[in-house]
Parts: sequence; structure tokens; C-alpha cells
Amino acid sequence: MTFTDKVVLITGASSGIGAETAVEFAKLGAHVVITGRNKKNLDSVAEKCVEVSPRKLKPHIIIADMNVEQDVEIIMKAVIDEFQKLNVLVNNAGILESGSIENTSLEQYDRVMNTNVRGPYHLTMLATPHLIETKGSIVNVSSVTGLRSFPNVLAYCMSKSALDQFTRCVALELAPKGVRVNAVNPGVITTGIHMKSSMNEQEYEVFLKKCADTHALGRPGDAKEVASVITFLASDAASNITGATLPVDGGRHAMCPR
Repeated sequence: MTFTDKVVLITGASSGIGAETAVEFAKLGAHVVITGRNKKNLDSVAEKCVEVSPRKLKPHIIIADMNVEQDVEIIMKAVIDEFQKLNVLVNNAGILESGSIENTSLEQYDRVMNTNVRGPYHLTMLATPHLIETKGSIVNVSSVTGLRSFPNVLAYCMSKSALDQFTRCVALELAPKGVRVNAVNPGVITTGIHMKSSMNEQEYEVFLKKCADTHALGRPGDAKEVASVITFLASDAASNITGATLPVDGGRHAMCPR
């Protein structure tokens, strides 16, 4: 796989899967554009990208909030102003919040759906004309919760199932124009996102140990395992794949309680 001279835009790239994906694309020769709200973290990710880039290309950094319409417009304008094209869009930015129908709120619903669905919807709208020009590719970062039902993460499950349907619909719409659209559906990945949402360190440790029972491979995954699938789906190696929602979850999607 190679992405030499290709422009790759990754949202939510300041940590976790987004950060690792930026490094993987840089390693494969891409011009990487990374967005997020944390400049310090994005600077750190950019340094790692330069280290592994064959031509020592420095990523283009855009500080932006996917919940702010003007910021989303700025992202797309900045990419085209800088590179005059876009080859790959990775919709990775997302948030996880705990809550059941008994204790959720409309505010939580709006936060999760706005970040996980409305943001990618808006950015993809703006990116589509440019991706059609390059016959490019979109990879959405969804979750196993888009494929299977889990209690106590209601809004999150709904948002990821919506993102999966978005993936399939846009894949059908853009296939005649040569643009492929796919999603990855990670299981538990050791990015710490669960601690950002609701867990303390001790609860998180117990949660990871439980993966021995909830994941067929007996462990959680790591961000690099997801990033390698994202780069594959975006590459010519996956030229006959579109509309796929691909679990990268250690077999969790196939598990049933016994």
C-alpha cells in the first residue's frame, strides 16, 4: 500500500485511533491533515508523523470543533487551499457517554448525535465534490455498538448504528462516481475513551480484564490494529470493497451469552 502524493484528512486525530491512523498514513507517504481541539496533542502526533514519513512530511494541523458548523467549513477550505485536492476522508471524531433510557437526557442525546453523526454528515457533504474529482475514499470510524445492542450506552449505540447506515447509503450514492465508502467497527480498544466518559482508573482496569470473556480473542484491541484496517480500506488494495462495516473487535460481534 502506498499513499504517495495523496491527501488524507483525519478528524479527531489528537489521540487514540485518530492519532495512530495519522501515523500509519504518514508512514505510507501521505500528505496528512489532522484536526482536533487539543493543539498540544496534535503537535505531538505531527512529530510522530514526521519521524515515520519517508519524505519527512509534516502534517497540516487544523484546530477545529466538529460541533461548530463554521469550524467544519474551515477544515474543508483549509485542506483545499493547502493541497488543492482530497483523496481520503477519515471520519474518526467521536464521543462516548454512558446512559440508559432511565437516566439519559435530551442534552446527552444531542451531544452524542451531534458529534458522532451530524459532524461526519456535514464534513462528508463538503468533501464529496473533491473526493469525486480524485475518485477517493471515505472511512468512517464506527463501533461494534453499531452492529450489536449493548445496555447503558443508548445514545452512543444509536449514533454508531446511524453512522453505519450513513456509510451504506453514501456508498451506494457515490459508487457510480468512483468513490468508495466503508466503516470500521472496533470493539474495546485501549485508548482510554471509557475513562473519559464514565469510568475511573480502577473501573477501567476491571473492564479491560472482562474482555477475556466478552471478546473471542480474549483481549481488547489496540489503536494500531484499527488504524491498519483503516489504511487498508482507504487503499487500492480494497478497490472492490464499498458499503462495508468491518468489525475490528476480536470477534465480539459474533459473541452470544451462554
